[in-house]
Amino acid sequence: MRRKAGLILLALAVFFAALSPLLRWYAFPRLAKIPPNQYQEMVLEARDATLLDYGTMTARKVDKVTIVQTLKGNVEASERIERTAGRDVVVWDGLSYIEGPDGKMVSKVPERYIFDAHTQEPVHATGEMVDGDPVRREGIEFKWPFLTEKRAYQYFDAQARVTAPIHYKGTQDFRGVEVYYFEQTIPWTQVEFPKTLPVEGITPESVAETGTTRWYTTVRKFWVEPLTGAPVYGEEIHKEELRGGTLLGGRDKVTAFSGHVKMREDYIKDTVDLVKSNRTVVLLMTSYLPWGFLFLAGLLLSLSLYLEARGRRPGDPAPDTALEPEPVTA
Repeated sequence: MRRKAGLILLALAVFFAALSPLLRWYAFPRLAKIPPNQYQEMVLEARDATLLDYGTMTARKVDKVTIVQTLKGNVEASERIERTAGRDVVVWDGLSYIEGPDGKMVSKVPERYIFDAHTQEPVHATGEMVDGDPVRREGIEFKWPFLTEKRAYQYFDAQARVTAPIHYKGTQDFRGVEVYYFEQTIPWTQVEFPKTLPVEGITPESVAETGTTRWYTTVRKFWVEPLTGAPVYGEEIHKEELRGGTLLGGRDKVTAFSGHVKMREDYIKDTVDLVKSNRTVVLLMTSYLPWGFLFLAGLLLSLSLYLEARGRRPGDPAPDTALEPEPVTA
């Protein structure tokens, strides 16, 4: 019985030893993915900002500018794209809604972001757009890959509609969570006017006829939890200008917006709590269970060898040793 139990324990030890790397290197990359129906809302504010009054075409100081950013998973669109893409796809329909201190709309920019549910790499399909204009993204946007590395990534800027490196700048502690700090600078770049402007009768086409152009620069900062790849906090030092044309009445340029955009405090707390819970799930699959299975395999192997040793009584011959015949005497 001891020998049979030892063999069973040995088989279990081999099973758990094989399961450990299988879970980490095979199962995790296939099971870890963004759900297609995820919904996120984020509120950011720029205090003591500068904002353009389109009625008088002059810049003025305001108490704050609020940006409400929503990302809504479009399950129907993702299932349609998956049928031809041959992989798990997530479609996020986003909206950046900007309002002034009086609560009135400054601009709103819709966006559709299509990406691989496992790697967060962009998937190019019909419907990929920013503010109604088709785009072809390269690089990540909104979220980093699972198990983020300490290196630069290519990050898509929706305003300029270009991809540029976002650089790893160091590891920090953010409210009890170890995070990687990333920073990207977009230099002054001419960009499109939003399709929706705050003054009735003013359209991007009518502004273009005046010869006035819109320019933009930003320093983008993210604090990313590396296991989940989720930003727990973000900031932008954001500036926009209108330049040239008859719309400015002979002026070379006027500030359209300037401010230090930061996440609102209540959303920081909710985001940190969510990331902490998701981080535990990732740790379970990448660390706790693989190492636990290895420890269990070692324990079972030791117990198997112990039972085998106990099963042999002192003086008994080894199982594979043949007994020599005794000599026959007359």
